[in-house]
Amino acid sequence: MLDARIIKARAGFTVEAHIRLGAGERLALFGASGAGKSTVLGCIAGIENPDSGEIRMGADTMFPPPLPLHRRPLAYLTQKDLLFPHLSVAENVVFGLANGAAAEATRWVGELRERLGLEAIWPNRAANISGGEARRVALARMLARRPPLVLLDEPFVALDRPLIRDLIAALDEWQRRLGFMLLAVDHRAEILARLCPQVAAIERGRVVQQGDWNAIIAAPATPALAQLLTSA
Repeated sequence: MLDARIIKARAGFTVEAHIRLGAGERLALFGASGAGKSTVLGCIAGIENPDSGEIRMGADTMFPPPLPLHRRPLAYLTQKDLLFPHLSVAENVVFGLANGAAAEATRWVGELRERLGLEAIWPNRAANISGGEARRVALARMLARRPPLVLLDEPFVALDRPLIRDLIAALDEWQRRLGFMLLAVDHRAEILARLCPQVAAIERGRVVQQGDWNAIIAAPATPALAQLLTSA
C-alpha cells in the first residue's frame, strides 16, 4: 500500500494532498495545468522533497527522511523520455537490471520489445529514433524491472491518437497481469479515464473531489472542475 501525506509550498499556494493506493489499484490525478499534480508525483518519486508530511509504501518509509531515488520501489515516466542518447534502445531498456538477468526477466524484456514494436530499432542508438519511438522505449524501460508502483506524468504528451490508444491498451494489459499500483497525472479527462477508474480532482494543491469518473462528471464539486470537465 502507498500512503502519502504531502505538504509542499509552491508559488501562490501550498500543495496539501493525501494519496492512498492499495495493491493493484489505479488512481488518476486530474486538474488544470499548474494545480500541483506533478508536485505530488515528484514528491513520491523523490524528485522533490515535501516540506512536511509522510510517504510510506509497504515496509518502506520514503519520507522522512528522504529515501534515495534508486531505493524507491517504483518507476516514474515523466513528460520527457530522458533516454541515454549514446546507448542503444536495448541498452536503455535493460539499464538498471542486474547483470546476467534471470531467464524470466529476459523473457519479460522480450515481451516488452515485441508488444511495443521495438524489434526494428532495438540495436539503434536512442539519439537516432523518433519521438514516438522514444516514448515506447521509455515505457519499456520503466516496466522492465516490474515495479510495484508506476507513476505517469502526462505520459502521452505530443503523441498521436492511434499510438496513445495502443500504449493505453498495453499498460492496461500489463497492470492487470502484474498488479502494480498506478498513479497517473494528466489535464485531459479522456486519457485518464481510460487508464484509471478512480480519480482525485485537484485545484490549487488540494483534492476537491474523489471517486469514480461517472459520479464526478455527473456532479462536479466546484465550478472550475465542471468547466475543466466540459472543455476536456
